[in-house]
Amino acid sequence: MENFDYNTPGGYFITICTKNKINYFWNNVGTSNARLQEIPLNKNGKIVNIAIKNIENIYKNITVDKYVIMPNHIHLLLQIHSVNGGRPMVVPTIDRVIQQTKGYITKQIGKAIWQPRFYDHIIRGDQDYQEIWQYIENNPAKWADDEFYTE
Repeated sequence: MENFDYNTPGGYFITICTKNKINYFWNNVGTSNARLQEIPLNKNGKIVNIAIKNIENIYKNITVDKYVIMPNHIHLLLQIHSVNGGRPMVVPTIDRVIQQTKGYITKQIGKAIWQPRFYDHIIRGDQDYQEIWQYIENNPAKWADDEFYTE
């Protein structure tokens, strides 16, 4: 959103896609995987999982409330928390967090796999938050209908 301060405390829904929507993160990508109880992450997917879990260790004022690693994109529901009169403890922007996370993953995988930008949505209340939570939760089961779906 133009002129928005992306280090403002609050919730953010982020989607990061791979370059050319290439499937880098699941084993045996296909519609049948949607029925599995556990997402079949491959080696790259496991690297992404570690990177996402480390976000909270690196940025003490950010929590990852929910996430999912899809074959060719990831969804994150992030919260920037405030202290001392509403100011964030540190001033990382969402852009900085995402760019550094993408950089770490790229280094670990050994090649550039990401689109240059990412999609973001500023959470606008509890209902918006709950809808996004459910979207992330249900995304693997709806893989065949996903806008980023590829075989």
